[in-house]
Amino acid sequence: MFEVLGVTKKYGKMIANDNVSITVGNGKIAILLGPNGAGKSTVIKCICGLLRFEGDIRICGHENRSLEAKKMLGYVPEIPALYSMLTVEEHLEFIARAYSLTDWEPYAEELMTRFELSDKRKKLGKELSKGMQQKVSICCALLPRPRVVIFDEPLVGLDPKAIKELKLVFRDLKDGGATLLISTHMIDSVEDYWDVTHIMAQGKILASRSRDDLMQTGESLEDLFFSITDCDSNGREESRS
Repeated sequence: MFEVLGVTKKYGKMIANDNVSITVGNGKIAILLGPNGAGKSTVIKCICGLLRFEGDIRICGHENRSLEAKKMLGYVPEIPALYSMLTVEEHLEFIARAYSLTDWEPYAEELMTRFELSDKRKKLGKELSKGMQQKVSICCALLPRPRVVIFDEPLVGLDPKAIKELKLVFRDLKDGGATLLISTHMIDSVEDYWDVTHIMAQGKILASRSRDDLMQTGESLEDLFFSITDCDSNGREESRS
């Protein structure tokens, strides 16, 4: 599980995240929704230890910047950041060495097969398309078998078959007890497998709902999203969360 407790992130006088709190339990998939500029990527970077912030973030009970937390955390950024002169298989070997993994090769082969990278194993990072780079980024994040996985717009740039496979990966991770946070603006692509959703705007969590909550009201995830984000900023919807 992971916990984000009262996290605030400022850039000068601008508040990108304003007292954000999110808790996601083991075997749960949380969806982070919000319009552009809502602060989703900022809070994700805070969770992953890439930004300084005020507040507290815990990964499986460990402070998020600790070595213990980093061993348990996988991160797929919105924009893949591959090494231009490493091949696909060298990226996986790099991760294996960084995490001191043993007997990792069979799982690496499985991941490359699932995302149709086996025939691209000798391709350099700079030779790959955006979609292929995204697939490599996903494989690298999954190779250490993390207990918490953060996905920032993971479906962007993927072909339909890769999207289908990634959705299966989401389910496999959930069934294995992992905790997932998926940030996306593609609401229709996540409606069938989430457990809880957090909706952000203007740096704040305006509403949090479980799947059971929406089943009781008959409201769709898309309806909820627009009812929250189309509301003015006087806090009326925040009082419902």
